[in-house]
Amino acid sequence: IDAASNRGIDQIRELIDNLKFAPAKGKAKVYIIDEAHMLTKEASNALLKSLEEPPPHVYFILATTEPNRLLPTILSRCQRYDFRRLELPLITKYLKQICEKENYEIEQDALELIAKESQGSLRDALSLLDQAMAYGTRTKEDVIQAFGWHEAILVEELSSVLLEKDLKKAFEILQKIYNQGIDLIYLMEKLTEFFRELLVIKAFP
Repeated sequence: IDAASNRGIDQIRELIDNLKFAPAKGKAKVYIIDEAHMLTKEASNALLKSLEEPPPHVYFILATTEPNRLLPTILSRCQRYDFRRLELPLITKYLKQICEKENYEIEQDALELIAKESQGSLRDALSLLDQAMAYGTRTKEDVIQAFGWHEAILVEELSSVLLEKDLKKAFEILQKIYNQGIDLIYLMEKLTEFFRELLVIKAFP
């Protein structure tokens, strides 16, 4: 159930009415409520009793990226499992295994770039790899070209002149970025991320 589009008390009442019926197949009914934080307060309160004392054949899974927005009374009745972002080497390794099974040749640098852009989400990494394979990309440069990720090159170039304190060159690069119509807020986020990585490398060589 997508709570973003089924967030009202009427939808929850309908769900509660169906709980008493045994599953047509299998031993249990599992209700997955996605984006659970989007439920209205009234809907959440209506669901409370069923969460507290569900029929023996019923299980609830509440999925959310914002658990802080769930009612404390809901949270107190649930077992909580926080998913963490996967580490870059692990995602890269998994992508490489997939490419080997598919007999698809692609450079390690390209896989690392895809893994990095997924920001710890394996689902996003697989989606990007699927697109990259559809484009026929083989190298890091191919991937940058296919996805329009030219920002990575510009960030490295801009970082370099900033570190050199070359103000004139910095303004020239910024003008080029502006002329290309690149999202400047996104670029600043990437620039911040790049300098953070430099700090991490400096702290942990």
